[in-house]
Amino acid sequence: MKALQQINGKTWGIYAVLLLTLSGGLVACRDNALNGLTPQDSQVYITNYDRSVNFSQYRTFSLPDSVVIQSNDRFTTSTGSVENRFVTNVASALTSRGYQRVAQGQSADLGVAVVRVNNRFTGVGVDPYSYYSNYWLGYGGLGGYGLNPYYPSYYTYQVSEQYWQVQIVDLKNRPVSNGPDQVQLNVIFDATIRGADITETTDVDTAITTIFNQSPFLRATQ
Repeated sequence: MKALQQINGKTWGIYAVLLLTLSGGLVACRDNALNGLTPQDSQVYITNYDRSVNFSQYRTFSLPDSVVIQSNDRFTTSTGSVENRFVTNVASALTSRGYQRVAQGQSADLGVAVVRVNNRFTGVGVDPYSYYSNYWLGYGGLGGYGLNPYYPSYYTYQVSEQYWQVQIVDLKNRPVSNGPDQVQLNVIFDATIRGADITETTDVDTAITTIFNQSPFLRATQ
């Protein structure tokens, strides 16, 4: 029993040294973990799809030659070099998976869109110091002295977000509308690219390759 206790004691001693070594390494890396990242290293690729859909049932897809620019509730199109590279690469990737691209205006099983989101929101906040100054002054102030808040009672702020999306909608099984209401199409695949803004065509190549590597289910029956 004594020998077992000695062995356990040595084992725990080894574990303790290893834990201290590992924790020291983690602390050393943690402070500078995000320093020196290139724009390419900051990219995050998120793919999601409708698990109930069999993607092999589709044969054709429609993809416009331009990219949709979404800015809050406004939509425009763009055909710059980066945008064109997105469209070309998405079309090539889908074609390599067995899908056939059709000309604009022709019937297709899938509708594909490349979207660049560039939203900016403005909000209004309330400065809490204004309330606190009234609270303190209501009880005689701070030692007889009043408090004038440095900040105004209300302030505005802006939040910006920029990212890219590749979306695929089901045109083959779209619901039929018999009235004036617009038909709601089902998005069956969505890929989001977040991080530093993509401004180089080589980064587009990496993004589309990664997205489709994460989506092996996007394949038509040969």
